[in-house]
Amino acid sequence: MALTADLVARVERIEPDPGPEPGTAEHSDAEFDGLVEQVLSQYRPEALWVFAYGSLIWNPEFVPVEQRPATAPGWHRSFCLKLTRWRGTRELPALMLALDRGGSCNGIVYRLPVEDHFGQLGQLMRREIDANPPTNVPRWIKVRTREGPLRALAFVAAPDGRAYAGRLPPEQVADTLARAAGHWGSSAQYLFRTVSKLEESGIHDRNLWRVQDLVARQIIASAAGAEPA
Repeated sequence: MALTADLVARVERIEPDPGPEPGTAEHSDAEFDGLVEQVLSQYRPEALWVFAYGSLIWNPEFVPVEQRPATAPGWHRSFCLKLTRWRGTRELPALMLALDRGGSCNGIVYRLPVEDHFGQLGQLMRREIDANPPTNVPRWIKVRTREGPLRALAFVAAPDGRAYAGRLPPEQVADTLARAAGHWGSSAQYLFRTVSKLEESGIHDRNLWRVQDLVARQIIASAAGAEPA
């Protein structure tokens, strides 16, 4: 892996939180509760499974009772969300991962405890949903595991959302990730943690592997005062 913790440290910084973009707002607790009610009205599972493909793998913020390798057909992992907070700013927006249409995505499904599905889903909504109105939205998807098919909750990109960036060339993605940072830290750190944990979990994503190599080259070239090759 070309991108290392030392390279990430070269671009690591914390920027002030600019707050919600004009035209968006924070969700209220009542609105988050409404989103949970909507999700549970679509499907109320006996066992609550969550499909993780990015930061939920290395920073889940819940304690699962079971986990399994899983594949989500019809979806792929993509840096298709443009964010002006968290790991980016108004002046230098970040790109974050979401599930986008097409292909397939290897990840991990986590089974959450049986108690208080409403509260657990509320916690997930508050962590994963980007703005109001949101572009990263909850959806029940079908996933395949060695033990059989499951229905799991995932967060996917809404193509009509204002933060949807579409499919970008890896060079453009890498240029953004090598430079952007926000009040949660750098985009390079986010990429490093995601690719490292995926590899540790036996999941090799060719696109992300290409991007991390390009980001490493960009950081090295910037430190040397030259354009990347």
